[in-house]
Amino acid sequence: MSNTRTTPLTDDCPCGLGKPYGDCCGALHRGARSAATAEALMRSRYSAFAVRDAAYLLRSWHPDTRPESLDFDPEMRWTRLEILGTTGGTAFHNEGTVEFRAHFTERGRAGDQHENSRFARVNGEWVYVDALD
Repeated sequence: MSNTRTTPLTDDCPCGLGKPYGDCCGALHRGARSAATAEALMRSRYSAFAVRDAAYLLRSWHPDTRPESLDFDPEMRWTRLEILGTTGGTAFHNEGTVEFRAHFTERGRAGDQHENSRFARVNGEWVYVDALD
């Protein structure tokens, strides 16, 4: 498993909200607060991939679908996140989905990952369950 990249807390957060990383997804990564919505968790997980925070990704994964470990491709750089739509996933729900497109470069080539992810609450916390077909 690759180590977390050092990301200055004052740099823009990778999630795209325009806030400093330390006040945005970095606070979730450090455990200073929890994601209030499924979309917030999705954004924090994208940012965790961008900064290579495997521990956070595993903590925020549903226990029934969580892998034992994660490996990061050192040649991949996540460059931008687009949220395309959501269903449920608010403070009033226990489940939700987030459709997104995550842009990256890998070995100098641009690409993207499109997914509609399913989220649920476990012990009051939002967690990633899986991708819908």
